[in-house]
Amino acid sequence: MPSAKPARERILDAAHELMLTVGLARATTKEIARVAGCSEAALYKHYASKEELFIRVLSERLPRLTPLLRGLAAEPGRAPLEDNLTEIARQAALFYEQSFPIAASLYAQTQLKRRHDETMRELGTGPHLPIEGLDAYLRAERAAGRIRSDADTFAAASLLLGACAQRAFAYEATPTGVRPPVDAFARRLARTLLVGLG
Repeated sequence: MPSAKPARERILDAAHELMLTVGLARATTKEIARVAGCSEAALYKHYASKEELFIRVLSERLPRLTPLLRGLAAEPGRAPLEDNLTEIARQAALFYEQSFPIAASLYAQTQLKRRHDETMRELGTGPHLPIEGLDAYLRAERAAGRIRSDADTFAAASLLLGACAQRAFAYEATPTGVRPPVDAFARRLARTLLVGLG
């Protein structure tokens, strides 16, 4: 019996599952359609390309970092700064942890990476948006007087998100192969960043 979910959702779910298990390069549109229980033609009715599908998986199936940043930038001062930065770090760490296994194959195939970059530009998205969003949020907090007036918000945004991205893959080669627990990592990162922004 076919799933009650709309085809678009089934396709996204199938793409997410396959990209996690076999990687982006080996997740063909034919296999995604098969797992979704639809035809390849139906897949292309909803998504122009595999690259667009990948971008939609990132934006719709992984932790939602960009909407969080937009909401905080629109209402600075709503919650304690440390709590906000902790939640940003937590969501970013989870996003990168889930997206790196999917995206890793992009860097092994030059043509795939080029097509992916072109699609991101066409859709107005990309990995720079969280940095810009966090920078905008920190500038709003600076304007509200909650961080130093001379604080380098772009550098702070880059440091926080860079640390979260690093957590996603840096620990697999350690003796335990275990990442720092996300909640403790996020809190420590936020507290350290606040020292520089204070």
